[in-house]
Amino acid sequence: MEDKRNIPIIEWEHLDKRKFYVFGICMTMMIRVSVYPFTLIRTRLQVQKGKSLYSGTFDAFVKILRTEGTAGLYRGFLVNTFTLISGQCYVTTYELTRKYVSRYNNNNAVKSLVAGGSASLVAQSITVPIDVISQHLMMQRRGESMGRFKVRNQDGKRMLVFGQTKDIIVQIFKADGFRGFYRGYVASLLTYIPNSAVWWPFYHFYAEQLSSLTPKDCPHLLLQAISGPLAAATASTLTNPMDVIRARVQVEGKSSIILTFRQLMAEEGPWGLTKGLSARIISATPSTIVIVVGYETLKKLSLRPELMDSRHW
Repeated sequence: MEDKRNIPIIEWEHLDKRKFYVFGICMTMMIRVSVYPFTLIRTRLQVQKGKSLYSGTFDAFVKILRTEGTAGLYRGFLVNTFTLISGQCYVTTYELTRKYVSRYNNNNAVKSLVAGGSASLVAQSITVPIDVISQHLMMQRRGESMGRFKVRNQDGKRMLVFGQTKDIIVQIFKADGFRGFYRGYVASLLTYIPNSAVWWPFYHFYAEQLSSLTPKDCPHLLLQAISGPLAAATASTLTNPMDVIRARVQVEGKSSIILTFRQLMAEEGPWGLTKGLSARIISATPSTIVIVVGYETLKKLSLRPELMDSRHW
C-alpha cells in the first residue's frame, strides 16, 4: 500500500509543457505584483548608510507611501517584469537538471542542490542587467536619488516611465559601458546560486519532516506551503550578507566585493550584514507560499492526462 506520508515529486517527464509555461507565466506575474514593494524596500535599506533614511522595513513602507505614493513602491517594476523570461529559464533548467542528475544519483537532496544551483546560474545571467536597471530606478526618490544616477526631468516636467528607463540605461552605458549592466554579476552569483542551492534541499527536508509528524491524511499542499517559507527564511538568513554586498556593488558602482565588504564592516560592523533581512523574509514568506502552492499546483495542472489519476499526487 502507498504511504501517503511520502510526498511524491512531479518530475519533468510527467508534465504537459504547453500548460506548464502558460500557467507559469501568469502565476509568476501575480507573485511579482504582490511582493515587489518589499523588494524595493529591501534594496533601499541595504543601500542606505546606517539608518539615515529609514529605521526599518515598516518605517520605509510608511515613508515611501507618504512621500511618493503607491507608485513609489513600484519604481522599476515594468523593467523588472522582463525577468519573467529568466524565471521560465530557471524552472526549465531546474527540472531538466534534476532529470539529468537522476541518471547518476537518485538522492533527492543531491538532485535539488545541483539543479537549484544550475538554475540560478542560468537565470542570473539573464537577470543581472535587468536588476541593475530596475535597482537604479528603485533608488529614485522624489527630487533626489540614493544611487549614482538620477533621472533628469525634461523642462521641469516629470519624465514618463519608459523615458526614465531609457535615461538610466544611457547614463549607465556612458559611465561604465556594456560592463556596467553586468556590475555585481559575480556578487549576484555568490548570492543566488547558494540561495537556490540551499532552498530546494531545505524545502524537501522540511516537507519530509512535517510529513512524518502529521497524520497520513494531511494534505500534501499544506505541508509544502509551510515548508516553503521555512526554507526561504533559512536560505535568506544564510545568504543575506552577500545580498547586502551585491546591492551595494550594483547601486553604488563599486568594483570590488572584498573592498565593499571591508567598507561595510568598518562603517556599520557585523550588523550591517543583516540589513534588509527582515524585509527579505517578509517578502519571501508570502511569495514563497504563493510560489510553492502555485508551483506545485501548476505542476499538478500540467500533468499529462494519462497520469492524472495514476497515483496520489
